[in-house]
Amino acid sequence: MKLLVRDKLQSLADENNGYLLTSDVVAAGISKTYLAQFVQENAMERVAQGVYLSPAGWRDDYYILFLANQKIIFSHESALYLHDMADREPPHVSVTVRAGYNATHLRKKGVKVYQVKPDMIDVGVSRVKTNMGNEVAAYGRERTICDIVRYHDDMDSQTFQMAMKEYMRQRNRDLNLLMKYAALFGIEKEMKNYVEVLA
Repeated sequence: MKLLVRDKLQSLADENNGYLLTSDVVAAGISKTYLAQFVQENAMERVAQGVYLSPAGWRDDYYILFLANQKIIFSHESALYLHDMADREPPHVSVTVRAGYNATHLRKKGVKVYQVKPDMIDVGVSRVKTNMGNEVAAYGRERTICDIVRYHDDMDSQTFQMAMKEYMRQRNRDLNLLMKYAALFGIEKEMKNYVEVLA
């Protein structure tokens, strides 16, 4: 393998906290043959389809799932956890995808999948860092609060109550944005009741 190619592959892995993606390698004009050789030489682990992790890198399951499925958005209990609005990691990962997206492979892994209309998928989406410092797509706090109010019957009541109280405690909460999203999702009246009780 040419030194220049090896250096480029190492650089790609270093820039991504030890993760190397087949898609990034191909985009850089490097063949999959060189990638396979580099992975073997450096004892990298295949952690998902098209995703490799160097021995020095830290395994981050949220990030791995996101890298392998870049159309997912972490939502509901998972978004609460990423925003430090839950006291423990949820028992399952929750994501939202566009309606029509084939999520069978995610459900087989035990991921809880929500689907929304295409015009609602990007409402409130943001970039959030995992506990390991890797950036993933997740809904912001206001959108997440709307989501858990909409699906509160599916949630653990203690987790729901803690999240609502935690959100209302935060100084940088945006109640105007919260109510704007609540109106979009048709839960304005319900949200007003929660806000009035907890304010």
